[in-house]
Amino acid sequence: MVNLIGTYECKADVKGRLMLPSAIKKQLQTILQEGFVLKRSVFQPCLELYPMREWNNMMQGVNKLNRFKKKNNDFIRRFTAGVKMIDLDASGRLLIPKDLHSFAGISKDIVVASAVNILEIWDKDKYEKAIDDATVDFADLAEEVMGNTEDVDEIS
Repeated sequence: MVNLIGTYECKADVKGRLMLPSAIKKQLQTILQEGFVLKRSVFQPCLELYPMREWNNMMQGVNKLNRFKKKNNDFIRRFTAGVKMIDLDASGRLLIPKDLHSFAGISKDIVVASAVNILEIWDKDKYEKAIDDATVDFADLAEEVMGNTEDVDEIS
């Protein structure tokens, strides 16, 4: 499993290409050649960039869903809507397809933020708004999500 660290401000060029920050490329060095999957986020107006290994791990769980249940089929369709395989070009850039570019409302200014084992790609203004909006609720959220652990020493 990859554990990515960092939040980086970047710029998209006129063709929608994004130069992956060198600190991220360094963290992904051993798996860059395997490629990535880029998809719409389920909960936010951003994109999620999965290293291929992480995508395959995710798909193992999705593949266990019973496709004869309508809600599972609906989930799979929506979860995989707009999914694209992405490779870095020779210059280390990734091309954000137009449909995903539109979904995330990406302008020229972009934030690439680590989210444990994947990267989120945000329009800078939307990212800052999401962080500002979350600040109010974060203490309560942290307590609810992390406060009920039995062994606090493992987390702190």
